[in-house]
Amino acid sequence: MPNGAQALMKTLVDAGIEVCFTNPGTSEMHFVAALDSEPKMRAVLALFEGVATGAADGYARMADKPAATLLHLGCGLGNGLANLHNARKGKVPVVNIVGDHATYHVKYDAQLQSDIETVARNVSPGFVRTSQSTEALCQDAAEAITTARGLPGQVATLILPADVSWGEGGTPVIVPAQPQAPVAGDDAIQTAAEAIRSGKKTALLLGGQALREPALLAAARIAAHSGVTLFAETFPTRIERGAGLPPVERIAYLAELATLQLSEFDHLVLVDAKAPVSFFGYPGKQSYLVPDNCTAHTLSTPEQDAAASLNKLAEALGAAGAEPRLQAVGRPGLPKGKLTAEKVCRAMGELMPENSIIVDESITSGLMLNAMTAGAPRHDMITLTGGAIGQGLPNAVGAAIACPDRPVFALIGDGTAMYTIQALWTMARENLNVTTIIFNNASYSILNVELERVGAEEAGAKAKSQLDISGPVTHYAQLAQSMGVHGVRVRTAEELIKAMEYARAHPGPHLIEAVVPESLNGVKRKVLPWLLKSLPSLPRPLTKALKKKIAP
Repeated sequence: MPNGAQALMKTLVDAGIEVCFTNPGTSEMHFVAALDSEPKMRAVLALFEGVATGAADGYARMADKPAATLLHLGCGLGNGLANLHNARKGKVPVVNIVGDHATYHVKYDAQLQSDIETVARNVSPGFVRTSQSTEALCQDAAEAITTARGLPGQVATLILPADVSWGEGGTPVIVPAQPQAPVAGDDAIQTAAEAIRSGKKTALLLGGQALREPALLAAARIAAHSGVTLFAETFPTRIERGAGLPPVERIAYLAELATLQLSEFDHLVLVDAKAPVSFFGYPGKQSYLVPDNCTAHTLSTPEQDAAASLNKLAEALGAAGAEPRLQAVGRPGLPKGKLTAEKVCRAMGELMPENSIIVDESITSGLMLNAMTAGAPRHDMITLTGGAIGQGLPNAVGAAIACPDRPVFALIGDGTAMYTIQALWTMARENLNVTTIIFNNASYSILNVELERVGAEEAGAKAKSQLDISGPVTHYAQLAQSMGVHGVRVRTAEELIKAMEYARAHPGPHLIEAVVPESLNGVKRKVLPWLLKSLPSLPRPLTKALKKKIAP
């Protein structure tokens, strides 16, 4: 008879969970040993728990099904918490397995003893369970899997005591198929249709599953038929975009620009999205960004089928046969000369192959990325859903394992890269086709911007030093080489192009360290808060032009 760990492994793979991202310890040794009993399970080792959790997140975003994690006790879970937070905010399914002490050992309060359930509830509010017996383990796992892969996707945490894992008498369980997600009700359809037919300016705000091709096409038919505007949430979990797909403007990160985008609308229809709020609270500024004169309506919730709901709305409007507007092909051309962040984005738009996956954690360096890649061959983009930096490199690991035939590009800020730099080691170990471009501007540039925006008192030398990472100098290409990844440092557009072409000709892990100045530095950073404050008093054509320049 299989032990608990072996039965759990069988339950996982029979439910379609075929990858486990691990950072195990002593309590998880029987689970580790059980990996050899199940050839269908791929085990991917991470040197840090934040890489394991972020990789599981990236995998699920691209595979459309969960992976498992294996973490060591409450401390290991704590180390992986930030990227589980990003997964939760992105409504991403993850089966999060956390080892624990043997049940009889807990009362002794050993060094690594902690309240794992309390820690887990922060990122796993819908399902946290400590399995109490080997006999119950697989049923607990089945319920965790069902919770994780429903709509919306969730992080489901299953806590696995060591004696439950090694105990004999485990019985695998067949996980039932997920029920079909419901479609928006007739009342929601009618309310949205009335708003669109009212003759007042209306926009659809798309999020989650509504940013995938079937839903995008339905939304674009509605836009073509009824003249509504399409917006995407600020940080999409995954958005399908590029030539041949409907173009969608993302809501700006800067609250002042988001307010500008929404100010002309009377109705905002939410499709698997929440009404926009500012990323932080700022002195004297609104947190809720929907204008007072604009009414928000919910077409479909995260629990509902966004594409089917949009198609139902299109039928109600008579828009099902409308021809959607699609993005035209348009490469931006190769950059030349001394390298800047904008030139890196231009090179991406010019050189990225069809069916690429972009993992965007470039922060301020990627301000021009959307514009430069809009007309590139169709691709997917993953963004920082929860705001906890250190997501990008691990997401790239997971995306590459989910889609081994697709090239992955991770565009990463230098500050965020150091949070989960260990992901490079896993890329090398698994020989993943990931090209990482690190924007080395030697600054926490976004925090310098925020220092100005929050209205803090004039910063002195001590304050500024907390936002400066220029010394000691970090050599990312050398770090990559130390972990088995081909790495080069580039300072000109010509060197960047050569490095990108080399990476394309030699599939596998590569890192390109792009030495660039800050995108928002010096005078630009000083002027930005004043400019944002002035937007409401400026003529609309001018404000639109400024928005396009600052954050296209």
